[in-house]
Amino acid sequence: MAEEKKRPEAALHDSLPVIRNDAVVKQKEGATAPQKGDGYIALRELLAKSFTPEEIAEVDGAYALARQSHEGQHRYSGEPYIIHPICVARILAEMGMDKESVIAALLHDVVEDTDETLADITAKFGKTIAHLVDGVTKLGKVPLSTKEEQQAENIRKMLLAMSQDIRVIIIKLADRLHNMRTLNFKPEQKRRDTALETLEIYAPIAHRLGIRAIKEELEDLAISYLDPVAYHEIEESIQLQGNARREFLEEIKARIQARVDQVVPGARIDGRIKSVHGIYRKMYMQNHNFDEIYDIYAVRIIVDSVIDCYNCLGIIHDMFRPIPGRFKDYISTPKPNMYQSLHTTVIGKEGVPFEVQIRTWEMHYTAEYGIAAHWKYKLGMSGKDKFEERLAWIRQLLENQKDSENVEDIVQTIKSDLVPDDVFVFTPRGDVINLPTGATVIDFAYAIHSAVGNRMVGAKVDGRIVPLDYQVKTGEIVEVLTSAQPGKGPSRDWLKIVRTSEARGKIRAWYKKEKREEKLDEMKLERAIERAMIEGTDEAVEEAERIKRQNDSPDIQMTDMVDLADSADLKKSVDQNLGDIKSSMKVLEADLKGIKVDEKA
Repeated sequence: MAEEKKRPEAALHDSLPVIRNDAVVKQKEGATAPQKGDGYIALRELLAKSFTPEEIAEVDGAYALARQSHEGQHRYSGEPYIIHPICVARILAEMGMDKESVIAALLHDVVEDTDETLADITAKFGKTIAHLVDGVTKLGKVPLSTKEEQQAENIRKMLLAMSQDIRVIIIKLADRLHNMRTLNFKPEQKRRDTALETLEIYAPIAHRLGIRAIKEELEDLAISYLDPVAYHEIEESIQLQGNARREFLEEIKARIQARVDQVVPGARIDGRIKSVHGIYRKMYMQNHNFDEIYDIYAVRIIVDSVIDCYNCLGIIHDMFRPIPGRFKDYISTPKPNMYQSLHTTVIGKEGVPFEVQIRTWEMHYTAEYGIAAHWKYKLGMSGKDKFEERLAWIRQLLENQKDSENVEDIVQTIKSDLVPDDVFVFTPRGDVINLPTGATVIDFAYAIHSAVGNRMVGAKVDGRIVPLDYQVKTGEIVEVLTSAQPGKGPSRDWLKIVRTSEARGKIRAWYKKEKREEKLDEMKLERAIERAMIEGTDEAVEEAERIKRQNDSPDIQMTDMVDLADSADLKKSVDQNLGDIKSSMKVLEADLKGIKVDEKA
């Protein structure tokens, strides 16, 4: 979105093509050529490594329109606004995204901040790119009562667009990343608000999509604005110990390389430093000292096959002493974002603990780029089933929030459901259920099936009875105890206990269904009473009494049925009186006819 908009006079130049109906034609007069310093020439050189000349020509057309549309607009930093969409496009190009994504990135603020319409984008670049632009465009022009409602509606629209094309959120994440990189030019309160939204909404989404690089940079940048003192303390601690630890890490890498090459030739050994936000969470949220964090520095082993992963694991555990409880097999049990690796923490002869991650090259690409690896490395994830599996959580979010009466619930849903930490819990049959940290046994029951959750009366964890608010932990086996009683349903108090939006939505759905059925029963009873009062027969009164007994409705008292019976007797009496009146009228009519005949005579 454009920030401070100023429109000084500027010269325009001809040259670049524009796209109309997917064909490249000459740009109309008024288009601009690449200008030195805006970054587009560098972007074009990057694209030339993987794009065809025809594709680059289409990107040129998008750049021409974006530059012309944003002419005179500036950001808070004072730089021309066109630099922002070019930087967003470059982030996507570095991720290996496709032509449509790059073009949409160049145009993502055109509809929101200029006179160009979505129809114009459709006519010039086609429906696919228009859909991507529309999905990224915020609802800035929609009047809503609160900032929270605005945020909720923006996120709702974004999720809807994501469910149809995942590239929408990848573009949005790149947009947010560049905005965070340049956030220091905005007012302090604006910086804090944007940083908090980034930490609570966009970083978790990046995590769920498996795009580690963007997720970690978003988190680090957010913390630098939300808690600058702690951020700088962590940076200083890393720098103070940096040289010594890096030397240690290089020595460890060399030792591992020499040993692994004997069994798995060609393995790649890398070192990594934990993100500032990762350290921050352990220091300030889990009360660990800096020296107690074992995985600040880690060794990563990348091999060709899964069997090589486990062979390398054996080598590592033979070379170093593993720390109990610190081994995690994410290959056999992938994370919800499809992340796979073997993780183990070991201690060498020096007494310094460090983490070792072991994965295949395909796992590595997925770990770094998440779902974007499909476009960059063509990993065979284009199949419908694979994408459906990866995007199921989006549709689940949308489905769960449909039953919510509060528009702001969707924001809370994202905050609670997309947290980076997950737990892996097993059913008695060995099936794995992924839940967010803090999820209860009720969440577990509804994750299996809504019928299981609705009929739940208790739970066993590892064979022992636990309360319903028990928070499950990774590796536990949970058995749900259910009732055979027909019509058994959840308690409203469960809404205060459950952690996931899925469980919350299913509980609300059950009560809504019950309310609808109760309303229908009341309508049936009202119709039966009405019929009994009109007809006044014993059969109709008995039918109304039967329906009441069946419903056991507290709104209809037995006195109503007495009144009903009285009304029926009254109707009979009235009908009898009406019969007598009708007979008298017939006699009177006959007499009158006789009088009229006499008058004629």
